[in-house]
Amino acid sequence: MAATQLFARGALLYPDRPCLQDGTGTRSYREVRDRVARIAGQLNAGDLPTSEKCAVYAPNDNLALECLLAIQWAGAVYVPLNPRNLIDDNVAVTGNCEVTTLFFHSSLAAEAAHLREQCPLITRMVCMDGPHPGAIDMQAWLADGTRERPLPIAVQPDEVVAIYSTGGTTGKPKGVMLTSLNWDIAAANFHASTKCDKPPVFLAVSPITHAAGTFSLMLMSEGSKTVVLPGFDATAILDAIERERVTHLYLPPTAIYMLLDHPGVRERDYSSLEYFMYTSAPMSVAKLEECLQVFGPVMIQFWGQTEAPSFCTVLSREDHLDLDDERRKRLESCGRPTLLTPVAAMDDQGRLLPPGTKGELVVRGPLVMAGYYRNPEATAEASSHGWHHTGDIGYLDQEGYVFIVDRKKDMIITGGYNVYPREVEAVLLAHPAVKECAVVGVPDPKWGEAVKGVIELREGASATDTELIDYCKASLGSIKAPKSIEAWPELPRTSVGKLDKKQVRQQFWQDLPRVI
Repeated sequence: MAATQLFARGALLYPDRPCLQDGTGTRSYREVRDRVARIAGQLNAGDLPTSEKCAVYAPNDNLALECLLAIQWAGAVYVPLNPRNLIDDNVAVTGNCEVTTLFFHSSLAAEAAHLREQCPLITRMVCMDGPHPGAIDMQAWLADGTRERPLPIAVQPDEVVAIYSTGGTTGKPKGVMLTSLNWDIAAANFHASTKCDKPPVFLAVSPITHAAGTFSLMLMSEGSKTVVLPGFDATAILDAIERERVTHLYLPPTAIYMLLDHPGVRERDYSSLEYFMYTSAPMSVAKLEECLQVFGPVMIQFWGQTEAPSFCTVLSREDHLDLDDERRKRLESCGRPTLLTPVAAMDDQGRLLPPGTKGELVVRGPLVMAGYYRNPEATAEASSHGWHHTGDIGYLDQEGYVFIVDRKKDMIITGGYNVYPREVEAVLLAHPAVKECAVVGVPDPKWGEAVKGVIELREGASATDTELIDYCKASLGSIKAPKSIEAWPELPRTSVGKLDKKQVRQQFWQDLPRVI
């Protein structure tokens, strides 16, 4: 049914509820539906083929979400562009996805012009927030009510409705083709794992081109109000939770750690919160327990990836509570498989592994993408043995909880021993002085690779490298413990706010002729 049907349900059942709110104001579901129908009508008036790729290039605001909905309302294929990406990365995404229509915000006009220059398939430029030279004025489209498309174009379950790009931290981004059925299953998995006890209010902080946009669309089917913030600002987030009575919040772990460091975080009212959702990266158990103390029994984790969007497993609110020593171990997991998405561990020969045995985590079912756009080789590799291969190494326990050990490509081989950085990072993050950390393999003449910790300290905190190494040895032993530790003022992050371990690792390998 694509994302538009999630929105259309909310608009049908709750037309007078607020739908979108940003710094420019608030619009109801009725108003947003009218605007989406008008934009879609203008797209269809130009004989838009249903397979046409339309990209949206904008900061976090109401207009970007309206364009997303309008593109799918018109039957076209939505291609998100992250404004935090390097322009060359967005050129690569735009060209690979064969984008022909580009919606852009005037604040990104120079970058949009560069995209058009580098991507000759772009034949139509639409400025979202007013007139701009060489572009169609979308506000004029909205003023023209004669070309409204009253209903979204019906699509078949296997039709591609969006192409999202992989994060690119392990190589060139690939275009992930998501179908109408993928959206259906994502919605079913999400709503089977969450229950709205009151009209939801979702706070969208991270880029709406990624997880924040997905959560927003899921909740629109329940008539949620989406409050859009331009980016991460701890004070603004805490103010919005209280002011807007936010019920649903999503942040990646890195942002949660920064929120916990805010001096006033323990002085706010979080009684409106029902679900504080986290995903995208593993979270320290120590920090997670701190979240439960600060925000209350509202934490919920999802695990997925672009190719199997967001909702492969869930660690429910209840899984975070009543923690004896045995149940506390669950906080190290990413939960259990969601309603419609089987999860297993597999060895390199394609054999499914018994509980407790580590292998590559694989998923299957109708949540999994249709494939990589114009890349059959990568599609075949990712879907070998009848399952989608996630690239995460992990295992399932006897109760079906999924534990991720590390990314397959991040494993360190030191002196013939396998060390998974994620295990070392979990210990470092439990130290009270450490705010964030990355553990990588660095060149070493004796060991081949040596385990190295790169840390970011909490404000006002201090810890020596010897102290931290000894701290790790006490929990991990000498093989897994870092051989060295560096403190950096700030660790690098990707355009979606995740810790960029690739960039950290490059600092130590860039001048060498061979990278392990």
